[in-house]
Amino acid sequence: MIPDSFIQELLNRVDIVDVVDKAVPLKKAGANYSACCPFHNEKSPSFTVSPTKQFYHCFGCGAHGSALSFLMEYNGLSFVEAIHDLAKQVGMIVPQEQRDPNQPAAPSKAVMLSLQDTLQQAANFYKAELKKSPRAIEYLKGRGLSGVIAAKFQVGYAPAGWQNLQTIFPNYEAEALETAGLVVKNEQGRRYDRFRDRIMFPIHNQKGEVIGFGGRVINPEDTPKYYNSPETPLFQKGHELYGLFIARRAIRDAARALVVEGYMDVVALAQYGIDYAVAALGTATTPFHIAKLMRQTDEIVFSFDGDQAGRTAAWRAVMNALPAIKDGLKLRFLFLPQEHDPDSYVRAYGKEAFEAEMAAAMPLSQYIIAHLSAHNPLGSQEDKVQFLNEAEPILKQIQAPRFALMLRKKIAELAGLAPSEMQRMLKLPNTAKIQEKALQQRVRTPLSLHVRLALMLLMRPDWARPELLNAVQADGEQEHMLKQVVQTALAHPQSRPVVLLQMLTPQLPEALANQLQRELSLLDESLDFSLEFEGACTQLADMAHNKRDQSLLKQLTEKPFSSLSDQEREALRQLTSKR
Repeated sequence: MIPDSFIQELLNRVDIVDVVDKAVPLKKAGANYSACCPFHNEKSPSFTVSPTKQFYHCFGCGAHGSALSFLMEYNGLSFVEAIHDLAKQVGMIVPQEQRDPNQPAAPSKAVMLSLQDTLQQAANFYKAELKKSPRAIEYLKGRGLSGVIAAKFQVGYAPAGWQNLQTIFPNYEAEALETAGLVVKNEQGRRYDRFRDRIMFPIHNQKGEVIGFGGRVINPEDTPKYYNSPETPLFQKGHELYGLFIARRAIRDAARALVVEGYMDVVALAQYGIDYAVAALGTATTPFHIAKLMRQTDEIVFSFDGDQAGRTAAWRAVMNALPAIKDGLKLRFLFLPQEHDPDSYVRAYGKEAFEAEMAAAMPLSQYIIAHLSAHNPLGSQEDKVQFLNEAEPILKQIQAPRFALMLRKKIAELAGLAPSEMQRMLKLPNTAKIQEKALQQRVRTPLSLHVRLALMLLMRPDWARPELLNAVQADGEQEHMLKQVVQTALAHPQSRPVVLLQMLTPQLPEALANQLQRELSLLDESLDFSLEFEGACTQLADMAHNKRDQSLLKQLTEKPFSSLSDQEREALRQLTSKR
């Protein structure tokens, strides 16, 4: 693991304004900076960045966090990738991570850089070869692709022949070529190029680096039609989406993402101005794909062929998406006529017709009901039992409160049951609890004294004083939280709010840590907290004093009066009088 001390030092050194400004141009707005939110579509700025707290917050969609979380959400990076990216920006070297000796060693950073360099050189080679191949150029023109779009997607060509890559990699025996998936070794030990006589589509990660390739045949008789790079240290098919790096801005501008099945679909749609399309890489849509797209937009449209294979792929996408669904996310399903895929449809009918089809795409809830009842007339008790049996695993996977309630209601109605009856029959979570959870998500309750004090100490850790520890009665979650905040502030009086929160998060219940981060993002830092802080400290001391009095009073009243000493009788008189 990367040491916590390094992460804290990194967050103390980095400036979130510089980090965000590179992706989203910021404008000064009082003590903070503002912009239109990069995480949802809006016309007027509601996204603010605080140089004091080192936090960003959007008042429109609620997105908030630190420089680390911004890189993770905006660029789709993992936590470790974001750490390395930030460290590079401020000239820090990330310490070597300790690993479990029983686990296989992960590829070193040097090896990863070598693979990336190797793949980029191959991409440059394929692009150059495309210009030399009239046959490949004619094929792309025949598919309606312009030079501009081909260049945008860095399309190339792998020429026929067995060892063409040897022209740019004189050391053709290098291990990196095989590890990167560019070269294959047969059983006799002979090495040859993996991709031959194919149109080449580079696959990029969220930073725009080439991590793999997809190759499409030119000769329709050749197989397989599409051929992807194998799994490598840089490339995992289930985690990547073709075209996402190029489409990110268009997805945010359109406020939707379109998921199609092939590279040519993505490129052809971009040729016609539909430049917010991405494709899975030879695998079913996975939860990782859904999570990546949800960081970019609240609306995802899946386009599948209308045949049985397309409908099977669509249902797999549904099952993978269910645990990740949140209220407010729109998932819709577009089934084109059987004779068309997105590429052929947009070339035949144009952009407007295709987007009209998208607008009429089937919502997720409607698609689930249609799929469950497609071959079930629901005419008998046995039909309804089968319907409920098939619906049960679906309902149990859905975590979105409002969506779950509406879908349960519709399924219960079709089965001829009251929602409460269906709930008992299938042993589903209590709907009242789901409604309560939805209400909690919508209603913001007043802050407790302990949370208010914690927020002020996060803003001004130099105000912390040891006597606050004595005033906190650590017999509840919030009391324990405040004690942790005081101790952290005393130990790090000059740290930024974001760093203090980074230290505290592992020590607190998840819900409480999330509340602190959310409320810190909303806190108006232009206010003078000094009077409120002193008043809160006095109130906390009074609460502690009253609690001690109550405890003493309880002890004295439980004793027979005749057994009390003179001192105890005087204390009892004073406590009773005060009460």
